[in-house]
Amino acid sequence: MKLRKLLSFIICAALLSAGPSVFAYTAYAADEFYALTGSTGEVSYDISVFANKEELSLAAPSAILVEVETGEILYEKNADERRPIASITKIMTMILVMEALETGKIALDDIVNVSEHAYRMGGSQIWLEPGEQLTVDEMLKAVAVASANDAAVALAEHVSGGEPSFVAEMNARALELGMTETTFKNSNGLDEEGHISTARDVAAMSREVLRHELVRSYITIWQDHLRGGETELTNTNKMLRSFNGITGIKTGTTSGAGVCISASAERDGMEIIAVVLGCPDSASRFASARTLLEYGFANYELAQIEIDPAALAPIEVKGGERESCALSCELPTSVVVEKGLASAVSYEISLAESLEAPVVEGQQVGTISVFAEGLKLGEYPVTAVEEVGEMTFAKGFKKLFDALCRM
Repeated sequence: MKLRKLLSFIICAALLSAGPSVFAYTAYAADEFYALTGSTGEVSYDISVFANKEELSLAAPSAILVEVETGEILYEKNADERRPIASITKIMTMILVMEALETGKIALDDIVNVSEHAYRMGGSQIWLEPGEQLTVDEMLKAVAVASANDAAVALAEHVSGGEPSFVAEMNARALELGMTETTFKNSNGLDEEGHISTARDVAAMSREVLRHELVRSYITIWQDHLRGGETELTNTNKMLRSFNGITGIKTGTTSGAGVCISASAERDGMEIIAVVLGCPDSASRFASARTLLEYGFANYELAQIEIDPAALAPIEVKGGERESCALSCELPTSVVVEKGLASAVSYEISLAESLEAPVVEGQQVGTISVFAEGLKLGEYPVTAVEEVGEMTFAKGFKKLFDALCRM
């Protein structure tokens, strides 16, 4: 038995000593794949190949319509025009409060002390008094329902120790969300020089706030009360009582910003956000938001994408330390399509036949293309999940030696 093991070892060692020719092969490498398919390795997604983006009659000088799950823009009008946004600012305030709650930094039953600074806020308010105490839950209701400027400042101070620190966090979070045209100067949206944003940026933070399930229980309240029933709250978003599927979010009005709203609604599994900035009056604000939302629901729907897991089975690696490499693709679970095309969505997977070592983690090895009635909606790279080093003589010898020792 020992002699057989010794002979096997000698034979294998002799084969290995033949050098690279033992590992010679022909297969598609990554660069060959790119040449064959024309792939750039970049994600693309373009609903505009079939979108019916007709000109809508809107009183708003700036507006945008966005699908929540995918972020796909369904309509826009001067969406990058920088403007004051009034109390829509409080969407970012609520984001930071939600995140503080979720991390345990604060709790809903925390007592919030009202400062002199919070007390001095003008505009919409619940008339907080210096030294008065309400819970975080009560302050959130005041902000989300009554758009209370004093409550927004009180919450900012409770979360960050002071409004300036909170505003710095607002601006940092805005940059993380890609809101490059936004500058916050306060936590409530009162007119202040340099406090500006855009419809596109407002849509980005509106999508983010809706990710927090808790916030939905506040922004959909129509009426409530505080102080044991002494203070009545009625939501400033009148669409809560008049629009089918409405889910939020926030209104805003100042002399500098005009009349604004970020309105969200959901029908048939698709949620969309209409941001309307700078309207001349409340009626035109709500009319513009309704027009955008009805347009979105009438023209678009979500289509689910379900990829067979076997289609992304590990791919063979020639000359590698391991024989195969696992694959992944950051493919969305759904895409926005023109109304009636959800059942027509299909996909095609293009993969290299095999890879040559070394394989780098994140290396593109193929693409998945999504279509609707033959029109390409998007192309997503398939990448290597792990690194696979090249098999060398030394590594091969060690592998053989370990295998023989286990015999």
